[in-house]
Amino acid sequence: MTNLDLMEKIVSLAKRRGFVFPGSEIYGGLAGVYDFGPHGVELLNNLKRLWWEASVSARDNWYGLDAGMFKNPKVWEASGHTSGFSDPLAECKKCNTRIRVDKELEALGVTADEKMSEEEINALFDAHRAEIACPKCGGHEFSPAKKFNLLVKSNLGDFASEGGEPVYLPGEACQGIYLDYKNVVDSMHPKIPFGIAQIGKAFRNEISPRNFLFRCREFEQADTQLFVKPDENKEAYEALKEERMAWYQSIGIRKEKLRFKQHENLVFYAKDAWDIEYEYPWGFDELEGIHDRSDYDLSQHQKFSGTDLSYADPETGEKFIPWILETSMGMGRLFLAILADAYREDELGGETRAYLALSPKVAPVKAMVSPLLKNKPELVEKAKEIRAALSKALPGAAIAWDDNGNIGKRYRRQDEIGTPFCITIDFDTLGEKPELKDTVTLRHRDSGEQERLTVSEAAEKIRAAI
Repeated sequence: MTNLDLMEKIVSLAKRRGFVFPGSEIYGGLAGVYDFGPHGVELLNNLKRLWWEASVSARDNWYGLDAGMFKNPKVWEASGHTSGFSDPLAECKKCNTRIRVDKELEALGVTADEKMSEEEINALFDAHRAEIACPKCGGHEFSPAKKFNLLVKSNLGDFASEGGEPVYLPGEACQGIYLDYKNVVDSMHPKIPFGIAQIGKAFRNEISPRNFLFRCREFEQADTQLFVKPDENKEAYEALKEERMAWYQSIGIRKEKLRFKQHENLVFYAKDAWDIEYEYPWGFDELEGIHDRSDYDLSQHQKFSGTDLSYADPETGEKFIPWILETSMGMGRLFLAILADAYREDELGGETRAYLALSPKVAPVKAMVSPLLKNKPELVEKAKEIRAALSKALPGAAIAWDDNGNIGKRYRRQDEIGTPFCITIDFDTLGEKPELKDTVTLRHRDSGEQERLTVSEAAEKIRAAI
């Protein structure tokens, strides 16, 4: 199976099995916008819950936040987004298709740093034009590269008509943490080092969204900001990197598909920056950024707002602007990595099958309950009774019902959803064989193996897995 085949199969399965739908599809869609379907939203919520537990609930001195999306326009001036948040774009002179010049150069092994001016980027572009082809028509004639700001403007209220600054949708979710840092300090009285975490929406005016959920115009970011004393960053930074890498493996992503990559060109305020990369169908690419941002963010917001954002150490009385260690993960990128990592094809029972080898922790459906035959009322009634008992024994776990088609088709359908266990109620459950009365058949997704268990034994096996 080629990488292209894998990507096509993931996208097809995601729609067919209710994970991800193209946004506004009945109107022809909208590039770079996707909707999470019934199984997709369950998987996404499981990932969010596991991230939140690891980032907030299981940590001392960490606090959660849910900041509003709209922010005072000066926020984006202070953060540098209005002046520096841009992509270098060029247009094909033949078909008017736009390309990201930095990405095209990167594919050739040439780095176009974000700090470069348009002139410097165009010098690189000119040197490699013959090697860059339009993805639509194959032409090599392009306009000069121009920087295109990625912030999405909004006409919220009467800001524009009053001659004020434009209001933007958030280009990144983390700014809400910086803005509420002082409120958290004043209300929770944390002792440094302390952290704030948030899952929030972000929007980018992407000209060429691509690779399914990897680069979208609307997405969610899971961010943490660890506030530390100045120059007490190195040990905490290394620990943060290792924690984040271990978390991906704890939710079932294969170790060999993950790697660290250090940034070669740092922005002026950064002390260090690493990415955790996943090997997507097109190759290794950024899944999460881990950044040592020094005191830049709080210093900028203190400067532009006029509000004192220093931290007063309750033990020493010392006042200082904390340094920030950041982790930032795209939820869509994680979702895609989970699907790509779990997609399998094998032969089972003489037939080729596709399935998702999802960790039971993240699987949208934990178990499916099914009567062997749906036209036998006594089997259906018993199956519904057992499903209710499992739901009670496993609160919060999604226990599905499936009686559509023969049992083999139900298994294949659940395999594609990634359901780790299927429970079948048959005549032995009803007591046709007295020694098997009130037992069920528990089928394991990955191996297809089946075992006979009591309902309580099946519930305990599922509980242990999830």
